Amino acid sequence: MGSSSSYNSSGTIQNQVYRYDVFISFRGPDTRNSFVDHLSSHLLRKGIFVFKDDHKLRKGKSISSQLPQAIRGSRISIIVFSKDYPSSSWCLDEMATIAYCQQQSNRTVFPVFYHVDPSHVRHQNGVRI
Repeated sequence: MGSSSSYNSSGTIQNQVYRYDVFISFRGPDTRNSFVDHLSSHLLRKGIFVFKDDHKLRKGKSISSQLPQAIRGSRISIIVFSKDYPSSSWCLDEMATIAYCQQQSNRTVFPVFYHVDPSHVRHQNGVRI
């Protein structure tokens, strides 16, 4: 955390100040009290500053504005694809923002397939993930 950035004359990001090291996108009922809790705890023990929605959202502030800000303010995103991830409009909005940030500033994105076969996503074979 703590790197800084600016835009060059072509409008691309050269450096950026990041508030978080990692943003974790996940479907709460599927993974919050299992995989995601273990992952975020381990990262925090290693000194990696993690945004996970249940700890960092400010009460009284719109969730819809805080999540994109947290994504833009994170160096890396981890998307935990679970069975019901695509059924959440929040998750899909997060994934769209993560994809946009990755395209605009070449951010690192790590997909994690939690009890989901990656080929179901890759080949779009009609199996609900």
